Amino acid sequence: MKPTKIRYQVLFLIFVNVVINYMDRSNLAVAASEIDKEFELTSVQLGLIFSAFSWTYLAFQIPGGILVNRFSPRILYAFSLIAWSLTTVMQGFAKGFISLFSLRMATGIFEAPAFPINNRVVSNWFPDNERASAIAVYTSGQFLGLAFLMPVLSKIQLEVGWKGLFVVTGVIGIIWGIIWYVFYRDPLKHKAVNEAELQHIESGGGMLDKQQAAAEKKTAFRWTDLKAVLSHRKLWGIYIGQFAVNSTLWFFLTWFPKYLVDYRGLDFIKSGYWASVPYLAAFIGILCSGFLSDYLVKKGVSPAKARKRPIIIGLLLSAFILGANYVSLPGLIIFFMSLSFFGVGFASITWIFVSTLPPKHLINLTGGVFNFIGQLAGIIVPIVIGFLASGGSFAPALVFVAVLGLLGACSYIFLVGNVERIKTGEDE
Repeated sequence: MKPTKIRYQVLFLIFVNVVINYMDRSNLAVAASEIDKEFELTSVQLGLIFSAFSWTYLAFQIPGGILVNRFSPRILYAFSLIAWSLTTVMQGFAKGFISLFSLRMATGIFEAPAFPINNRVVSNWFPDNERASAIAVYTSGQFLGLAFLMPVLSKIQLEVGWKGLFVVTGVIGIIWGIIWYVFYRDPLKHKAVNEAELQHIESGGGMLDKQQAAAEKKTAFRWTDLKAVLSHRKLWGIYIGQFAVNSTLWFFLTWFPKYLVDYRGLDFIKSGYWASVPYLAAFIGILCSGFLSDYLVKKGVSPAKARKRPIIIGLLLSAFILGANYVSLPGLIIFFMSLSFFGVGFASITWIFVSTLPPKHLINLTGGVFNFIGQLAGIIVPIVIGFLASGGSFAPALVFVAVLGLLGACSYIFLVGNVERIKTGEDE
């Protein structure tokens, strides 16, 4: 029997989830200049608002990882999508610093389970030799979506104002949350998937084992499990690397449009078009990285080289953001920004190590810790940039972002080591 291809339909659903996820993270960046004027915010206050999402998103990563073990992705993702979209709509009615800061924190709470769910869905639906490509495809949603959405979001704000921008983006998410609930099913419950596709997934290392799935739902959280995922050098290597990848990403999700408008003198509409170019570069980077990595594995290249090298090269490229400090032409500024963000995209298959390094029974919890530490960047980077830019120059902020990229490359070179699953007695 020829295997069905239902897993690719599921991948499309995740891709759209990620587009909406990042649309609702970045709409604040588009609205920032107008909000800044209306509320008369300082750069430090704006940095705090930019970081508010990540305070709660980070705090709820580990609880989110636990919830992923307890509830079906169909139910949990639908709830998460609709809840964070409602808080997005409410941001359009914010009255000042405190209310907007609080609503961004609420958005972070409800988005927290999203990427652990993505990882679980891909681990369930895809064999090992297709997983990096699948991760690359859904991760690319954050870049491709924003590349095309930046000009669109700018025009929406021009037509209906920054308040209307939040309402429109929130309503889109509510509608999509309902669509996800209607169409998504786990592999063993999907009526359209045939036995041949299930065998293809399971024989290739996909997490289809019925007894394991039942055990995951019944296993209570143990502090010893958390200790285990915090005690391995390899895992700390990917945690630090994710912090570095997210550091550059959060610059582009928060300060980048304002940097172009207020520090480089571009008008609002032009900045929307210019801002889309680095996102396209990042989209190309993530696809090149994922498909190249899987191609090398299929050709017999060791996972250590096929998985690690794109990440290391990408993190090194991300440091080229520093070049924007030494040029003044808009085209050259965007060139260095695009090269840097291409590097972030090229390094963004980091989630593959959440599936391949930790003990199998700790994959979801590792994913929560991985995202938790990675999202520290969402708190630290916007605030630090706010302080560094408070003197009127953005150059120190770009130096800060570049140094973090180099730190991430070093973590993969010196801490991760050989790419092999960590063994424990419970996996034997």
